[in-house]
Amino acid sequence: MSTIAKQLKNFPEESGVYFFLGAKKEMLYVGKATSLRSRVHSYLGKDLAITRGPLLVKMIAEAASIEYRKTDSVLEALILEADLIKKFKPPYNTEGKDDKSFNCVVITKEDFPQVLIIRKKDLDSSIIPNSKFLIHSWFGPFPHGLQLQEALKIIRKIFPYRDSKCRPLQGRPCFNRQIGLCPGVCTGEISKEEYAKTIRNIKLLFQNKKGAILKSLERDMKTFAKAREFEKADELKRKIFALQHIQDVALIKRESSAFSGREFRIEAYDVAHISGKEMVAVMTVVSDGTPAKSEYRKFKVKSVYGANDTAALAEALDRRLAHSEWPMPRLIVVDGAVAQKNAAEAVLKKYGFIIPVVAVTKDAYHRPKGILGERAFIAAHEKEILLANSEAHRFSIAFHRKRLQKGFLGN
Repeated sequence: MSTIAKQLKNFPEESGVYFFLGAKKEMLYVGKATSLRSRVHSYLGKDLAITRGPLLVKMIAEAASIEYRKTDSVLEALILEADLIKKFKPPYNTEGKDDKSFNCVVITKEDFPQVLIIRKKDLDSSIIPNSKFLIHSWFGPFPHGLQLQEALKIIRKIFPYRDSKCRPLQGRPCFNRQIGLCPGVCTGEISKEEYAKTIRNIKLLFQNKKGAILKSLERDMKTFAKAREFEKADELKRKIFALQHIQDVALIKRESSAFSGREFRIEAYDVAHISGKEMVAVMTVVSDGTPAKSEYRKFKVKSVYGANDTAALAEALDRRLAHSEWPMPRLIVVDGAVAQKNAAEAVLKKYGFIIPVVAVTKDAYHRPKGILGERAFIAAHEKEILLANSEAHRFSIAFHRKRLQKGFLGN
């Protein structure tokens, strides 16, 4: 630990990836960061077991040193992190997790390739599930699913590409063509050869070869300028500028919310059903006293039959903890009593997380009448606990009603 603390002094406040190394210089863990120094410093805090779990506490105890590699942007750090995980398979990036559940970026094998996100478990075949398309190449797996989606939004603004909703040469613009995210595959505005250059650049970006892209774009820009095709030259000039100044604000925001030491995040869970029918569960989030509605999640309960609320809660929490890219809570709230509290704590124990759980008990009219759990957390956060629980109940009822209505209309 003292060695790592000393090495940390030389870390920059810039984006990049960091590697915790063992006594034999083997890679134990790799991570990405908006600020390398700030991120690594968070591993030295006393609350690491709560914020990141006991697995990483064990990793820190084994680590003998730490190194880093700077990148020009968080986007490139995200790509480099996935590449290093795939190459070295660091034990603490994969232990307790199945990387087959992680997402990959797939490029199809056809005249106008699609760029898609596919789960690694679905890549066992050379054919994309539920389609006739062959896989030409794939990148990943990426452990941070939501951040990968943000990354592709950034890439697509620089290199517009075709997705599954665009049919080549259909004669009318698809929605993404109308907003500038499709290069005109649907309308025939781009040739197969020109589109192939776009796909090549996307592949190079995922291979951490931004320099090769810039050289190619600069060469083509000069060729167009020499031929007095100034519109095409200006377009390439804009792409070069965008690559050199990647605006990954969304990634930085998500990165900061995931690991901020100041944020007190509460997650609340609730289950809704009628005699076990159309059973659903939800997760709501209150961050520093404010509902974070964009982070609410819905779960259609799959493994439970009959009116078993505790089993449904356990399934929802189990599926939530499989998402290592989601920020970890400092406190979990469940709706119910001792049984629900025990069910949540059992799932947390299975994954090795030390996160306090409180249960909000209700009266005959489903109004809060008490809170079970550690008194210190209840006293400090009672208002936020009740808010999170109320939001979870509201959200679960709304989701359940929607499922019932869908089932009724389906009949």
